[in-house]
Amino acid sequence: MSSSLAKDNNVNTDIVTLTRFILQQQAATAKQATGELTLLLNSLQFAFKFIAHTIRRAELVNLIGLAGASNSTGDDQKKLDVIGDEIFINAMKASGNVKVLVSEEQEDLIIFDGPGNYAVCCDPIDGSSNIDAGVSVGTIFGVYKLLPGSKGSIKDVLRPGTEMVAAGYTMYGASAHLMLTTGNGVNGFTLDTQLGEFILTHANLKIPSSRTIYSINEGNAAYWPPIIKKFIDSLKQTQKETGKPYSARYIGSMVADVHRTLLYGGLFAYPVKGKSGKLRVLYECFPMALLLEQAGGKAVNDEGKRILDLSPKEIHERSGIWLGSKDEVDKFLTFTGKV
Repeated sequence: MSSSLAKDNNVNTDIVTLTRFILQQQAATAKQATGELTLLLNSLQFAFKFIAHTIRRAELVNLIGLAGASNSTGDDQKKLDVIGDEIFINAMKASGNVKVLVSEEQEDLIIFDGPGNYAVCCDPIDGSSNIDAGVSVGTIFGVYKLLPGSKGSIKDVLRPGTEMVAAGYTMYGASAHLMLTTGNGVNGFTLDTQLGEFILTHANLKIPSSRTIYSINEGNAAYWPPIIKKFIDSLKQTQKETGKPYSARYIGSMVADVHRTLLYGGLFAYPVKGKSGKLRVLYECFPMALLLEQAGGKAVNDEGKRILDLSPKEIHERSGIWLGSKDEVDKFLTFTGKV
């Protein structure tokens, strides 16, 4: 009777929350696990909820603007990305499972006192330069297990992306969307603000193998090598397969651009600008590359090398990146002679 009533009123009473999903995954794929990563992922989702809540009310409580400004009472106002960084640091410290934290907002890595067998690399609020205009921003994160015998050091994070045990991002827009991988595919969750829970909405997500969409900041074209300019120009020409040129879509927030690419397919790129790339390897390139690969896509740098095979030499190292649908990344590699 009650089951029929719920069905008649289009109410799903058997929803899969992020916590339930993580526990089920652990039971199914890692029966000998200690549960530490599960607890860490739960601490991460608390940070995402806190940041989502803070972003929604940011303009109302005057959190946007430059850090260091003063309000009418003389109190210092903190820019939203600084608050996001504090939220993340405190959540990771309180988890008891994180020993090392690398944040885009911190010049050096943080090593917490006490126990912890994991290292977390994060960009607490990626795309924050756009936040005053209401553009979607997000949190990007990657997780490593500490090296055997380590008590927490820079060596725990200066490792190839292939050694990450989990990665993902949360995009804060009209809804908060969390895309997560623990090495067994990609699953997407949407925050139900009434329940206060992330709900599974994109199970076993796969990126389309091809899509005639490209996303790149063409304002930087003057800095690109001629071969990259020619490749992007080639996408603007009528394609044999479709009889149409590629569509251009560029938001300027990596999380938002990659989120659209992951769902719809296509190519996202940020080539090296001048002498170095813009996007950081540990907490932007690596997590996004792992997500795309786990969803069936690819991610390479300007030289055509697999992003996850890179070995960073410093925590804020940068790289060029090309990621998205497998066929679209292969088209870049073929055109530029990287295969």
